[in-house]
Amino acid sequence: MLAFPGVKRILLVEDDADIAYSIRFNLEKGGEWQVEHAETGARALECLGGAPVDLVLLDLNLPDLDGHSICREIRRFEATSKVPIVMLTARVAERDRVRGLDLGADDYVTKPFSMAELVARVRAHLRRETRTSGTEIDRYDDGHLAVEPAERRVWLDKKDIRLTKTEFDILWLLLRSCPRVLSRPAILERIWSGEDDIDERTVDVHVHALRRKLGGDSIETVVGVGYRFGRTGTKS
Repeated sequence: MLAFPGVKRILLVEDDADIAYSIRFNLEKGGEWQVEHAETGARALECLGGAPVDLVLLDLNLPDLDGHSICREIRRFEATSKVPIVMLTARVAERDRVRGLDLGADDYVTKPFSMAELVARVRAHLRRETRTSGTEIDRYDDGHLAVEPAERRVWLDKKDIRLTKTEFDILWLLLRSCPRVLSRPAILERIWSGEDDIDERTVDVHVHALRRKLGGDSIETVVGVGYRFGRTGTKS
């Protein structure tokens, strides 16, 4: 697909032709986004090897590859490791949502969904991407953890650590706010831009994922208040 200057490019991975048509129509009608449609996981990975994309809408149930496997592959490669991933799924169990977030998804939209909701979520993620991409000139390095926001890279004891876009945004927010404590509502507001259907449990899941990657003492839980970055943290 030819990418037009100033137009965000979205990869839609969905095997249901009717759903894909409706999603593509609603996302493209404003003229600000281009949508490339892949009906299979294999085709999606081919598309990701071409022109850069700004966001991936990923159905979990595909005819060839499971959506979780595709999510894992997207996060494996440097070129796509920070691309926002929004999963489309009929699975409502918490374990499915947690698994997706652990593998690197940034958000979930549960089928059936309204197109207005989907468009709002896509807009919110792309707005976050614009707001946080390459605008910081400072960096963090305590001799153990190093963070380079301009490149959105993280090292732990000089080992490159792969974080999802949402995990990085939360980490950098906590680092910039340190030593202040940030409440869960404050984190929701800063990271998810006040999306109504994102609750505080989402913050907890992403913080848990950060602790697994950075160490259990990397983020402190202040009981009854929220979180702050620190090396004397209490696991939640």
